[in-house]
Amino acid sequence: MQLHTIDTGFFKLDGGAMFGVVPKTIWQKTNPADENNMCTWAMRCLLVEDGNKLILIDNGIGTKQDSKFLSYYYLHGEADLISSIHKAGYLPDQITDVVLTHLHFDHCGGGVQYNASRTGYELTFKNAKYWTNSSHWQWATHPNPREKASFLKENLLPMQESGHLHFIETDQASPFTHIDFIFVDGHTEKMMLPRINYQGRKILFVADLFPSTSHIPIPYVMGYDTRPLLTMEEKTNVLHQAADENYLLFFEHDPFAACATVAYTEKGIRVKEKGQLTDFLS
Repeated sequence: MQLHTIDTGFFKLDGGAMFGVVPKTIWQKTNPADENNMCTWAMRCLLVEDGNKLILIDNGIGTKQDSKFLSYYYLHGEADLISSIHKAGYLPDQITDVVLTHLHFDHCGGGVQYNASRTGYELTFKNAKYWTNSSHWQWATHPNPREKASFLKENLLPMQESGHLHFIETDQASPFTHIDFIFVDGHTEKMMLPRINYQGRKILFVADLFPSTSHIPIPYVMGYDTRPLLTMEEKTNVLHQAADENYLLFFEHDPFAACATVAYTEKGIRVKEKGQLTDFLS
């Protein structure tokens, strides 16, 4: 098995929205805001080569949104989805599976692109199965007013119309040999956290349950979450498991560190070590 960090660039989101009830005087120490109160965040994905499968977990915001939409999020950085896949030594057509933790635009937008004539859309990974779950698909395609702006039909419908959409259900076995899933409902309905068994160690892709290492403390919950109290319960459960079993946590949005381990301290469970994926893999 081989694991590769896939960087798709950076974007900005409001710092207050990202940290909820936590005061700016606290969160700005680790995530300084610009003059518009916007903080920089990564859109970091993970590529897993496992036997004859090449599995991409999430795929960033993509390139098909118009300039007005993108101007709200200040996309920047030199990396992008396709060049990062090339850098890892692969081609988009080699991707066999695209696992989507959830269907907010910054996690799934890269999976669909304009066709050659720019008259419609096509799958970026034309040979891949696209995986979500039926509960979250229903949630995303019939969105509530709070999340409606995060679920874009141009990101979703081409997956279904192409016949490449598949579901991983909570009561069914994982379709992958070395990946299972933790399902959480605080951020959005049935977000899937892939848990990878890598050389006897668990690597957990934490998506938006922990957007960054700065969100490890339990009260640090995003204003975007639909059920913040449930998020706190889910964070507590995952952190105890991660500390007890020495999980390596993989962070999608942390602007600095891709991975971290956690440990018990007198202040609760906190980051033990953090760095890049290659710092932790032998």
